[in-house]
Amino acid sequence: MDTKTHGQSLESERSLKAETRLYYDLIAGPNPSAPLLIALHGYGAGKWHATREARLIVPEGFAIASLQGPHQHLREPKSPGGPLRFGFGWLTSFRPEESVAIHHHALLEIIDSLARDGIIDAQRIFLLGFSQSCALNYRFAFTHPNVLRGVVGICGGLPGDWETSELYQKTDAAVFHLAGTRDEFYPPARVENYEQQLRQRADDIQFRSYDAVHEISPAMRNDIREWLKQKALD
Repeated sequence: MDTKTHGQSLESERSLKAETRLYYDLIAGPNPSAPLLIALHGYGAGKWHATREARLIVPEGFAIASLQGPHQHLREPKSPGGPLRFGFGWLTSFRPEESVAIHHHALLEIIDSLARDGIIDAQRIFLLGFSQSCALNYRFAFTHPNVLRGVVGICGGLPGDWETSELYQKTDAAVFHLAGTRDEFYPPARVENYEQQLRQRADDIQFRSYDAVHEISPAMRNDIREWLKQKALD
């Protein structure tokens, strides 16, 4: 029998570490004890969208940090012949746990660096996500149960492993979930059990439905602003 293996090719998958940069906009509050709202955009948008929405929502006296997703892609122009624009996302289908780890690390780094620089009150951190970033933010909130004062989810979902993962813990953070009755991606039938599911790991839960499509409506902005005011004082 010929047992010679010299020159034989053995296929294997390997990995290497590479550094990536994430970008965020910062709007400082009026004093070093300002509460912080970290705002995350949905799929295909960017930090500019999160910054715009956060400005429309945030109560007076808050600092704002708007983080941009790590996965870049080209968006189709809105009109024929129009310029292509870049959009960003938070997850990929290939090894999504690595995208989740990047998201968690980025949020912890933002909070730590801004607190260390004396820009924000680390005891009053709020996290807001729209659409794709909603479930990711819930992953963070319940994996790091002592970091946030509150988390806001708008027109988005729960983590797919909400019922099975051992990572998620009970938290004292307040949760405010907002849904649109005409949302084509998260219709009422899909979200009807969200409040009950969230109560498995949090006691302070508000769930509200709005006459809205997949969007952040003016009524949503007003209610989030009042909710943030209240929770920042609790």
